[in-house]
Amino acid sequence: MSSSSKSSDSDEASRSNPEASSSNHTIIIPSDNKEEVMKRAAAKKLIERYFYQLTDGCGNPNCDNQFCASSGLLNGLTPDEAAARAIHLFSQDARLCERHPNKIARKHETIIGDQKNETSLSLKNCVPTNNIVISQSNLKCNNAPAPTFLNEQSLYDIIDECETNDSYSPLIRTIGEIFSSIENLSRSFSEDATCTEPQNNFGSAGDLSGLRKEEVRTLEGEKDKDEDSCAEASKNSILPVDIPAVRRAYAALFKLKSSIFENALVNALVTLAGNLQMELPTRKEKDNQDDIVNALIIVFEIPALGSGDFLETALPAICRAVQRLSVEVQGRLARIWAGAAARSSIKSILENLQQLITLRVIMTPFQRDFIVQDENVITSATKLMKILYYANMLAGCLESPSLRCPPPAADPASAAPSKAKGCPVHDPLADELGVHVLDCRRPHVPFEEFYNELLSDTVEMDRDFANYKSESGKFTFMYYPFILTPATKTMGLYFDNRIRMYSERRISFLQTVTGMPSQPFLKLKVRRDHIIDDALVELEMISMENPSDLKKQLVVEFEGEQGIDEGGVSKEFFQLVIDEIFNPDYATFAVQPDSQTVWFNPTSFESDAQFTLIGIVLGLAIYNNIILAVNFPMVLYRKLMGRRGSFEDLQDWNPVLYNSLKQMLEYNQADLQDVFMQTFRISYQDVFGSTIDYDLKENGLEINVTQENKYEFVDLYADFLLNKAVEKQFHAFYKGFQMVVDESPLELLFRPEEIELLICGSKNFDFDELENSTEYDGGYAIDSQIIKDFWSIVHALSLEDKRKLLQFTTGSDRVPVGGLSRLKLVIAKNGPDSDRLPTAHTCFNVLLLPEYSSKEKLKDRLVKAINYSKGFGML
Repeated sequence: MSSSSKSSDSDEASRSNPEASSSNHTIIIPSDNKEEVMKRAAAKKLIERYFYQLTDGCGNPNCDNQFCASSGLLNGLTPDEAAARAIHLFSQDARLCERHPNKIARKHETIIGDQKNETSLSLKNCVPTNNIVISQSNLKCNNAPAPTFLNEQSLYDIIDECETNDSYSPLIRTIGEIFSSIENLSRSFSEDATCTEPQNNFGSAGDLSGLRKEEVRTLEGEKDKDEDSCAEASKNSILPVDIPAVRRAYAALFKLKSSIFENALVNALVTLAGNLQMELPTRKEKDNQDDIVNALIIVFEIPALGSGDFLETALPAICRAVQRLSVEVQGRLARIWAGAAARSSIKSILENLQQLITLRVIMTPFQRDFIVQDENVITSATKLMKILYYANMLAGCLESPSLRCPPPAADPASAAPSKAKGCPVHDPLADELGVHVLDCRRPHVPFEEFYNELLSDTVEMDRDFANYKSESGKFTFMYYPFILTPATKTMGLYFDNRIRMYSERRISFLQTVTGMPSQPFLKLKVRRDHIIDDALVELEMISMENPSDLKKQLVVEFEGEQGIDEGGVSKEFFQLVIDEIFNPDYATFAVQPDSQTVWFNPTSFESDAQFTLIGIVLGLAIYNNIILAVNFPMVLYRKLMGRRGSFEDLQDWNPVLYNSLKQMLEYNQADLQDVFMQTFRISYQDVFGSTIDYDLKENGLEINVTQENKYEFVDLYADFLLNKAVEKQFHAFYKGFQMVVDESPLELLFRPEEIELLICGSKNFDFDELENSTEYDGGYAIDSQIIKDFWSIVHALSLEDKRKLLQFTTGSDRVPVGGLSRLKLVIAKNGPDSDRLPTAHTCFNVLLLPEYSSKEKLKDRLVKAINYSKGFGML
């Protein structure tokens, strides 16, 4: 009898008696040709799953499936009975449980194949030539070739096989083959279902022996590609990664003991990194880069990448390779990480990179000739973090790039010099992605989580700034400012400003030597009771005659007062100027009653020159490292960076108006027009209380706000209040500001929120920080009784009195960027007990404190000193 007739007889017996099986425990699936066998792969896999479900169960102790061993509803089945029933359940389209990644070890054996030509075959990477054979005792192919890609189901199968045989060699071999190869890894975990294991969403199939090609196609979900065509397709194109499948596969893998596979995976990743380093330099930008992108996406999903040998060996190797990526590939990585499927990984990848950088900073013995910028792992991880930084913005809340506009240009006659050479206006990756930090209203992960404080404390900003200015190609964190804390970036700005001041001083000296009298400093002599008139007049003359003098070091002298300006006099000068400028009597600025922020008065009588000079004052404060007590809304700093004000900016500018407009936008009923009764004519008040009407559109009074045009109304309203109404005032203000900071790397280093911190200082009045950083001189020590009494008194002061103490000792009541520890206060002994009040050198943050005889006397003298001190006199 031929093989085919024997198969038919056996199938007929199986249909008539599902519980029966042959004496050799064999179920025969006939096959006419190779193509037919390939089409039946899905059916074969499904029958096997029924068999495992009947014998091993799904692993769920609460399972209620009557066809699952885990439910307890089945009596013990022999392998023969389970094999026959599996075919019957398949034909009835019976319920299948969800797979459990780590099943109970399988002990039974079943064979599906020709009795006379039995061959043990696995479900993957095997091409049968005749009939399909499944062996429970041996699930691998004899002389099977190494796998060329991996997917979720095949990984489950390999894990199950290893657990069954108590040997993990197949898993280790597969990991080595897949994760060390760019080609193999890039084709793994494909999103295309036709190239992966069939899922359990098949319809009813009828009798197995009667399957025809059309029925097999139905079982496979109407997908008519066989394995050969699928393999051919994978050669021609790299399909996107199924990220959820990758995560599920890793979850199953990492349920095993890490000692089983960790070394193999680490070694494979190191090999992969080496392959990337060799291949990337030879790739051209026009070449297909899908395989690189896919491989990296899969690698960075590894959950243990930030710990153990992964952190110490594999991740550094990958980072070193990734720094060679072209801008185009970096952009594609950023877009994938920003997508809905992968954005949840941004935080974990960021944490892994931060762990790596922190570890390297701690473990590396940096010296003067080997600084942190020379450590390749740190710099490569920082470059990778930059891709993640932009992905984080893309994954957040972005506003339209149309709101980004070139800053208002200065008049040609008073145009400031161009930006400093070496300070790029655009980042290549930002251009590739079409995004800018100003577009991002809310990032997916807060920007602050990109700061690495330990790295920031380790970076020598003088050396880093030298690399930045030299344009030598050496790595500089100035181009990766997102990783540095604002306090460290402030040092970079400080070095830039000081070098420019010294350059102006040197030029003045050379001019003096050649017989041309020149002033090496920007010197202002003012009267305390006419400070605005004197200061603004002098600054106006300088800005008109020689604007470059504004970049000299500022020196202030109060007429009739003795005091040499080493910084303290300038601090008080700025404080007094700011108090006068924002005095409501001048009506230059208007105070928003709800937010208590100040904004340009659109109906101000002040000339443009006044606003230009105010802009100069703000620029000089930044340039001379002075913190100001100003309370501008955030939209001002965004506008200074080149971003027009929009609806979202109203939130901190005028929260009441913002909430009202937001209610309108969220109102979805058809009667919006009757409820809000709003037209395109708006009204606002000037500083004198007069009401002014303004039409947002022509004949605005006749145009009602409806569901169709409410967004247009809100946009026009915000644009008028924040842009058009103050366009003239802001233009003049911006021009003055740019006269001072145009050549500085301000825009390169700082986001708008950080510029506010730079100008206004921190809001964290932590006097414990100040106490811990304070130094003592003249006989005082940290354990001196008067020092203990002093800090006991200070900690008990009100916040207002603490501000006065800062004003008294440092010349400013603001907290510098980085906290009070940055002040470096010094308390020095000023003689024995006396009735004198404490005094201070504000230029050097030195408090001179007599050794008072009691705590009560110390408190009395200190409180009087901080409340009644003003001006300069003989100490």
